[in-house]
Amino acid sequence: MGADATLRGFCGYAMKRAFLGVQADLNRVLAPLGLRMMTYSALVVVTDNPGLRQSQLADALAVEKPNMVALVAELVQAGLLTRQRAPDDRRAHALHPTDTGRALAARAIAAVQAHEARITATLGPEELQTLMHALAQVERAALEETHA
Repeated sequence: MGADATLRGFCGYAMKRAFLGVQADLNRVLAPLGLRMMTYSALVVVTDNPGLRQSQLADALAVEKPNMVALVAELVQAGLLTRQRAPDDRRAHALHPTDTGRALAARAIAAVQAHEARITATLGPEELQTLMHALAQVERAALEETHA
């Protein structure tokens, strides 16, 4: 029995352990592209939703708004996003991918798809669907408790 035997009986701990492994492999895959998990996620969301505001991006990624400012600044400085005043609210910034950002997002998505295929290779299609459904249910339940 391992030192963490009691903890391994908890679903949350098992999810954390799985996530840490997935995150490490994902960061290894993204590093040659100059991205990390969070910069990749932000780039993809903005590429999928041009004109998104920083606050909307923070909400989509469940990131504190002050932390999003630094993340967006990093992507702007790298030439992957532009930050422009929102036409309907001069206080807000609308985010747009640059051509370089769109091209990098496409390359990164392909790399992440290969990563996903590799880490789920031992699961059949039904198992993968069950896993995704179960994770969504756990997330919903956790959010309901957080907002109760």
